[in-house]
Amino acid sequence: MFLTHLSLKNYRNYESETIEFANNVNIILGENAQGKTNMMEAIYVLAMAKSHRTTNDKDLIRWDEDYAKIEGKAMKKNGALSLELIISKKGKKAKCNHIEQQRLSQYVGHLNIVMFAPEDLNLVKGSPQVRRRFVDMEIGQVSPVYIHDLSQYQKLLQQRNHYLKMLQTREQQDETVLDILTEQLIPLAAKITLKRYEFLLLLQKWAAPIHREISRGLETLQIQYRPSVDVSEKIELSRIIEAYSEKFATIKEREIQRGMTLAGPHRDDIAFSVNGKDVQIFGSQGQQRTTALSIKLAEIELIFSEIGDYPILLLDDVLSELDDFRQTHLLDTIRKKVQTFVTTTSIDGIEHDIVKEAAIYKVHSGHITAPLCD
Repeated sequence: MFLTHLSLKNYRNYESETIEFANNVNIILGENAQGKTNMMEAIYVLAMAKSHRTTNDKDLIRWDEDYAKIEGKAMKKNGALSLELIISKKGKKAKCNHIEQQRLSQYVGHLNIVMFAPEDLNLVKGSPQVRRRFVDMEIGQVSPVYIHDLSQYQKLLQQRNHYLKMLQTREQQDETVLDILTEQLIPLAAKITLKRYEFLLLLQKWAAPIHREISRGLETLQIQYRPSVDVSEKIELSRIIEAYSEKFATIKEREIQRGMTLAGPHRDDIAFSVNGKDVQIFGSQGQQRTTALSIKLAEIELIFSEIGDYPILLLDDVLSELDDFRQTHLLDTIRKKVQTFVTTTSIDGIEHDIVKEAAIYKVHSGHITAPLCD
C-alpha cells in the first residue's frame, strides 16, 4: 500500500497544506522545529487515530483553533482508500471511504504503518510501558477486536483500582464489588495475554533471521514474553482464564493492602536476549540498536504476512542514529518494496542510491514544497 495524498488543516504548526507523495521513497528535508516530525506524526495519527508523541489530543490542534483535520488517500492491493480524521476538544470523528466509523477500533487497521524514530531505540533499554505500547499498537493494526478488548480492559482496570483504593482506605468494606470487577476483568486479561503471546511468537519468527543477517551471522535473537501468568505454545484461552482466577484469589489481600491491581496485561514485559544474554542489561549499544532495527524490519514482514500488503514505513530522523552498515541494511531491505517517508536535516550523510530515486520535499515554518529536482 502507499499514501498518495495528504491534507492537513490546523494540525500542529500546519495551517492548511496539501501534498502528493511518490509511491517509493519520500524525503522530508528541513531544519529542526519546522514541521518535519509533525508531518510524520500526522501520517501516524491518520493511520492509528492517536499520536506516538503525546496522549493529549489537544496538543495536535493548532494554537487558538477549535479542531484539526487530517485527510489522506491511499492505494491498497484491493483498491483506493480515503481516510478522514477530525480532532476536536470534544473527541475524534473518523471516516473511512466517506463513511463515519462508530468506533475508532473499526477505523484503525485500514492504513498500516511502521514507525521507526530515535525513541524506538528505547524499545530494548526503555521501560516495560514502552514495550507494552509497541506490542499493543502493532497488534491493533491487524486485529480490531484486540483494540476493543484492550479498551474495555483499561476501563475495568481503572474502576477496579479505584475500588481497591477505597477498600484500602476503608471508605468501602464490601468486597463483593471487587469480586464482580475481578470476574469481569479476567476474560479480557486472558484474551489480551493470549493475543500478545501469539504476536510475539510471530515476531520472533521474522526478527531472528533478520538479526542474524545484520549481525553477520554472529548473533541469535530471542524474544521472551513475561506475562503475569504462565503461557506456553499449547495453552488455550480457558487455561489462561483459570490461571488468572487462581492468581487473583492468591493476591487479593495484598491488592487491598496496596490499593492497586497487581496482576494483568498492564504489568507485562518483554525480554530481548542475544546469544542467551539479556540485551537490556548486558548488551552493547550496538547490539541494542541492532535488536531495535531487527524488530522494526520484522514488523514490516509480519504485517505483510497477516494482510498480504506491505505497510508504509516512517523513518523519523532515525538514519543519523544508525551507523553506515545498519543504515545500508535498512535501506537495502525496503528498496522498491515499501513506501517510505524519511525526515532529515540533510541528505549528505545518507550514502545510498535510494536518495537518487527519492522525491525530496522541503519543509519550512509549517509549509511544504513540491518535490525538489536535481
